[in-house]
Amino acid sequence: MSFLRRLPGRWSAAFSRSLRLRVLALTLVVFVGVALPAFGAFVWIVDTSSERLSTLFAERQVLYDRYRGLGPLAREVALAETLARSPTILDWTADEVHAAKKARGLGALDHFRTAFADGSYFLVHARSGNYYFSDGSSGSQADRPRYVLSRENEADAWFYRTLALGPGCRLNVNNDRALAVTKVWINCVVQSGGEPVAVIGTGLDLSSFVADVVNTGQAGVETLFVDGSGAIQAIRDRGRIDFASLTKEVSERKTVFQLIDKAEHRSRLASMMADLRAGRSDAATAFLDIGGRTMLVGVGHLDRLGWFNVTLMDVDAIVGRGLFAPLGVLLALVIVAAALLITLFFKRSVLDRIAETEGALRRIEDGDFALPTAARDADEIGRLTIALDRMARAVRENTERLEGTVRQRTEQLERLAFLDSMTGIANRRGFAATFKAEHTSARESGETIGLLLLDVDLFKSINDSRGHQAGDEVIVEVARRIARVVEDREHCARWGGDEFVVLVRGSGEAVMETGRRLLDALRGSSVMLSDGTEIRVTTSIGGHVATADDTLSTATARADVALYEAKRAGRNRIVLRPPEAPDHREGAAKVA
Repeated sequence: MSFLRRLPGRWSAAFSRSLRLRVLALTLVVFVGVALPAFGAFVWIVDTSSERLSTLFAERQVLYDRYRGLGPLAREVALAETLARSPTILDWTADEVHAAKKARGLGALDHFRTAFADGSYFLVHARSGNYYFSDGSSGSQADRPRYVLSRENEADAWFYRTLALGPGCRLNVNNDRALAVTKVWINCVVQSGGEPVAVIGTGLDLSSFVADVVNTGQAGVETLFVDGSGAIQAIRDRGRIDFASLTKEVSERKTVFQLIDKAEHRSRLASMMADLRAGRSDAATAFLDIGGRTMLVGVGHLDRLGWFNVTLMDVDAIVGRGLFAPLGVLLALVIVAAALLITLFFKRSVLDRIAETEGALRRIEDGDFALPTAARDADEIGRLTIALDRMARAVRENTERLEGTVRQRTEQLERLAFLDSMTGIANRRGFAATFKAEHTSARESGETIGLLLLDVDLFKSINDSRGHQAGDEVIVEVARRIARVVEDREHCARWGGDEFVVLVRGSGEAVMETGRRLLDALRGSSVMLSDGTEIRVTTSIGGHVATADDTLSTATARADVALYEAKRAGRNRIVLRPPEAPDHREGAAKVA
């Protein structure tokens, strides 16, 4: 390249900054002979790289949209399910006209109303059809039905359809004409004696849901949510939403399949949804024709809610073809250099650097977002390296944000699954996992474990005389005292209602000692209620030292036998069944 030194300063600088000019000056003669095959190779590289990058982005976007949609909806569903199982609500639905039960039921509804994101609730009695609704506004009369539902009224078909579907919660996007609101309604069936007696729930304002969850704010990306049949429940264009899907035949619904041009592509989308519903993958992507254009479609499954999030992506807007323009210029330079067989120059100036660039692309495709090799020159490849650097930074930051969101949602779901929401200690499911681990560890180390089953004495009389609020405060205080007594090698949980369970590592004497400490802690001082009154609380405790063959079910059953004996003997005491006694007819019990 000594001839560069003989060129005027401006031309020399231009040649130094442009590989294309250097290669064209040497190899224009053979350019035409190799241009066409090289152009085909370039198009293939661009298409392949664009497809890989966009697919990687699509999978991340689908998971991100899934957790954005699952978070607010899952929380509301969990609260509605809890409310549907409330004893207060069950009492009221069993006897709607009973004034006291109605007052307590409305109180529980208003308590949960403040926890719902929308600040509203509704309850419909199956027998009477009375529809109660409140959003906390000053003009609303929560103690009176807003209106009465009827099977003859087409607008009320959602209620009877929900009852017919049986236990559980369902989502339905609907415009309630009587209330003049359009919401994503969460409808949970209240069961009593195996029969549906009411529908209870809340709603999320559709406009807010679309603004917060559906609108991604990303160019070329549109997110929509559909139900299991493909009916559109949330989308930026409200005219495409299929309101009141529950009451329609499938053929009458506005579905995502209607947006797709080809029958085989509609079948492909249905197959993707079926795979996600079966749990065979977390996210699925495919190129489908929509509105005369080929779009990259990503699908995720909101399994707890029965919905799917569908993300439509314009690949050209996400991974623009212009991004590869420097690579096209570089390829032209490589072709010219190959024609003149300037092997060394070709290798050092083009091939080695292309290899570095492609290596950086492969690392990005594989999820390694380490920065590409620093640019050595200010030519096309150098500018491409700078562009790749910016892209790698953006993708890495996107991935880190997504992973942080996933971790946060996972922690929240784990707390909902394994902790009792009222007391903050473990629930039955959380204790089952602890028992399994501790029992296995004890068998391997040759140790023993025991269970203590606690029941608050005469708890029903507290609820009847002081009210359910006082009963809840007693349960919380009992849990606090139990948690304070247990040691590091012991575990406690709320077993259900006013029952608690404690796992003790050690022999029968250790189990008895822990039981005595629990008795003293619970009967040692009165429980102070929020209204300023005090109440004495005692417990009866049944203990059992588990055998190697015991399961959680058998161990708690034997502890329950001992608990029954403690209550029969006068309450406020502990009875321990030895490990060799399978039921209350065999073995000797220790009493304290």
